[in-house]
Order: sequence, then C-alpha cells, then structure tokens
Amino acid sequence: MTAGQTETRRRDQVEELCAAAVRALSGDPALHFRARRLHRGREPLPLHAPHLRQSADDDLPSSRGIADGMALRLTVSDAALHRGLCPDDPAERGIFELLEQFRVESLPPPELPGMRRNLRLRHLRWSLEFHRSGLTETTRGLTLYTVAQICRSRITGEPVVEETEDLIEATRFALAPSLGHDLAGLRRHRTDQEAFAGHALGIARKVGALLAGAERDAEDDGDPTDPRFSLLIDFDASHGEQIPSATAGTSRTLAGSGAAYRAYTTAYDREQRASDLVRPELLAGLRERLDHRVGRQGVGPGRLARDLKAVLAEPARDGWDGGQEEGHLDGRTLAQLISSPTERRIFRTERIQPVADTLVTFLIDCSGSMAAHAEPVAALVDLFARSIELAGASCEVLGFTTGGWNGARPARDWRRAGRPRHPGRLNERLHLVFKDADTPWRRARPDLAALLKADLFREGIDGEAVAWACDRMRARAETRRILLVLSDGSPMDSATTLANDPHYLDEHLRETVLRQENTVEIRGVGVGLDLSPFYRRSRVLDTSVTSGYAPFRDVLGLLTRG
Repeated sequence: MTAGQTETRRRDQVEELCAAAVRALSGDPALHFRARRLHRGREPLPLHAPHLRQSADDDLPSSRGIADGMALRLTVSDAALHRGLCPDDPAERGIFELLEQFRVESLPPPELPGMRRNLRLRHLRWSLEFHRSGLTETTRGLTLYTVAQICRSRITGEPVVEETEDLIEATRFALAPSLGHDLAGLRRHRTDQEAFAGHALGIARKVGALLAGAERDAEDDGDPTDPRFSLLIDFDASHGEQIPSATAGTSRTLAGSGAAYRAYTTAYDREQRASDLVRPELLAGLRERLDHRVGRQGVGPGRLARDLKAVLAEPARDGWDGGQEEGHLDGRTLAQLISSPTERRIFRTERIQPVADTLVTFLIDCSGSMAAHAEPVAALVDLFARSIELAGASCEVLGFTTGGWNGARPARDWRRAGRPRHPGRLNERLHLVFKDADTPWRRARPDLAALLKADLFREGIDGEAVAWACDRMRARAETRRILLVLSDGSPMDSATTLANDPHYLDEHLRETVLRQENTVEIRGVGVGLDLSPFYRRSRVLDTSVTSGYAPFRDVLGLLTRG
C-alpha cells in the first residue's frame, strides 16, 4: 500500500470514528461527516467556532476534540435561545458564538474524563496554529486571540496556552478594566445559558466597539480575505447550503399497475464509436484542449496508478522461486542434495504478486446539462484511464445520450399510431464507446476527446445505459467489475416523461441498479449532486476544483470493496 493510499484510509477511519462518537454522544443517528464537515442528512451544520474547523493534517486526538465539541454544542446548548440572543454585527456575533462554544466545552460529563482532555488538546492545537500563522503580529489578531484565551481560561478553569502567555500579557492587562465584571459572570453562570449570554453579549459588544474604534496598524490594512483568518472567522458561512440531491419518485405506471418497463420501439437505437461522430480535424483540436486541461490539473499518472494498484490489486499466485533455503522441498534438487550434503538451497517458495484483475468502467451521462461539466469530467476520466492501465487493470469509457430531442423518431411513430397509453421509452437510444477495454489508452487518446463535443449531449435514459454497461462487463474475464456512473441529475427524457409519468425513468434506474449489483459493483459519482437515491455508494464530485488531487481521492474512495 502506498503512502498516499495509507493516508487516505487513515483519514477515512478517523472521520468515521469521529462521526460515530458524535452520534453516540448526541443520540442523533443522522449525523455524519462529509468532506470534513458535520452534516445532518444532507444539510451541513454550522461551524460555531474556529477551532471546530477540521483540516487534513489533524490527528485522532485533535479530531476527537472537534467531534466532542460539536456533540456538546448539540446537546448542551439551546439553539433557538442562542439564535434569539445572537447580535447582528459580524464581529460581535463571532465573539458571542465563540463564548457559547467555550461554555459548552466547560460542561463535559464527569464520567467522560477523556472528553475534557480531547477538548483541551484541540484548543491547544488551534491556538498554536493561530499564533504561528502570524496573525498575532497584528493589533486586530492579537486582540481577538487574547480575548479567546482569557475567556476560555476563565470559563473552563484551565490555564492559558503557556507558549503565548507572555505575548498576551500586555493586551490582557489593558482589557481587564472593561471586561472584568463580565468575565467573572461567565464562570459563575456557565450552567445557565440565558444568564451566561448576558455577560457574553457584554464582552462581545465591548470588544466589537474596541476593534471598530482602534487605529489599525499597517498589516491590518491588508486584505481582509487573507486565508489565514479562516483560523478565526467564517464560523458558519455555508450554513443552510445543501448539496442538491437527485429526485427519485415512484412511478405510478410501473409500481402501481405492475407493468414492466419497455421501449415503444428499438428500431432507431444505436451503439456507436464516439469518435465517428466527430470530424478528424475537430477531434484533434478537442484533444489539444483536453491535454491543456489535464496539464493544469497537476496530477501525475504514476502516483494515481500506485494508489489504484493498492485499491484494486489482490495477492495472486505467480509461480515458484527456486534455490531457497527454506520452504517446500524442490524435487529437482534431490540429486544435488546427495552430491553436496551441505547445500541448503534445495527448497522453493510460492511467488505471490499483487494482481489487479479488475475492469473499471466509466459510464458518462451525456445529457444536455452535463455539457457544462464536460471538460473537468473528461480530464478526470482521461487521467484515470491512463493510470488504471499503468496499474495493470482494464478500463472502459462509455457514454449514453439520445439520438434526438423530445422523442425524435419514436415519438413521431407514436403520434402517428394514435398516441396509445403508456408507450414506454419514447426516444432513440444512443450508446457511445469512447474507449473499449481492449484498446490501450495511447490509441484511445483521440477518441476520449470526443467527450468535449457539445452537440453529443442531449437527453439521458440512465437505466438502459447501466444495463448495457453491465452486460459488456460480464462478457469479459476479469474477476472484479466496477461501474462508475458519472451524472449530474436524475434520468430525463421529456417525451417519455410526458407520455408515461414523471418518475418512469427513475423507477427503472433504481430497479436496474438493484438487479445488476449482484454481479457488478455499481457506484454513483454525482457531478455537483448527491446520487444516493439511486446508488447505494456514491460521492459528490466538485468540478469547480481545477487542480489538485482531491477529486481523484474521492473517486478512489469508491473503488474500495464494501
């Protein structure tokens, strides 16, 4: 296993352990972490304090401190009361939120001493990160940091961070006359949220006024969007934002009447090599554009191949190594044993090698809305196709769309036949092969660029495409088969929906995935969308990330067994 793969697995394990801890402490089974952010179902929960922001470098104790702090906020704090008292001014609100978080962190259950230790370790780590980032070198940063240190110390009864104690002493002395009364009240009323809030508001308003009236030094006149300030501000900027989810209703036609899914006619259905639909000159230009995008991504195929091999390869017998000093007695060396009794290299051992006997198929939704994501999706698939081949596995890249809009020729035939009820699928299916499993990536390079041809993107009939891709996979000899479906929405063909019911294609996709999962591991890769209504295992892909390894790490996570 490579270092990158080991680190990815470690982060996943830490995240799952922390999620389990939050669920156990809060009693809420809907809580889970996604992209290092706590969610309830599909809704991200607010980050009430800067030290609750998780990073990829956090170790288990630090991550547990974050999880314990979040769990206490959910169980000890009255959210409705807090919202009603929260000030509107951003600076005052930030301090008020922070003080409430410190209050709940001072109230861990006495039977859980490890929780108090985790919270202290997390606060210590955040404090040192803040200080070493250079933010305490500014008047504004030092003031806010000092307020955080003295307030937490007073509320919890724990000492301030030793490394910065001398640094904050002068500012602490200057703040004492104006904050002294409210600081004493914080400790005294920490078990009474409403009484505590009165003193917290007093501190928030005094510090807010102090910051507003203070003359800023030269560094404070800099860019307020400095990313270092994410260590202190932006508590809940994304509160209320939700990852959109694919809609998946129940079809009256299929579920209600017991009728089976069908196509009105298959006479116009096609399976075609995608590059045959693009002029050679245009294809060359599209390949150049794709190469430029792949270069900007900054991901090396070698690293990705190593991580893929760690995920896909399984130990397999690969012959025998002779001339060993231990192992199985090699019958071919018996004569040597008689002639040279002292010779010890008369054994053989079985050779075990990691073998990636796996077929990975990318099935790309080529419906109209996916055209906006064509370039990042093509770059991701191109890099994966090349790296999967380097890892010793097989890769196929397929796509699905329709031959026309609004039903095309099948809808025309249906109208001529008098519009019979429940005609089934009413469009001509077009299945595209960008790269088959037997074609090496080097020869398939030009064909993959056809993904950038915008007029290939029409409508999408997902269920039939999944069945088609699975049939192709089962026809091959690989022992493990993984299908990755990249889509940005629910199945959609306007003619089929209007002539049957709005969820006719949804129901068929769900049924198809359930049926095909017996022989193929099917995963959903939602392009800016949660595909969990259709796929048991899925990830959301952020195509706005134009460089770096993060999108590839997300897809790698789907390739693990389970």
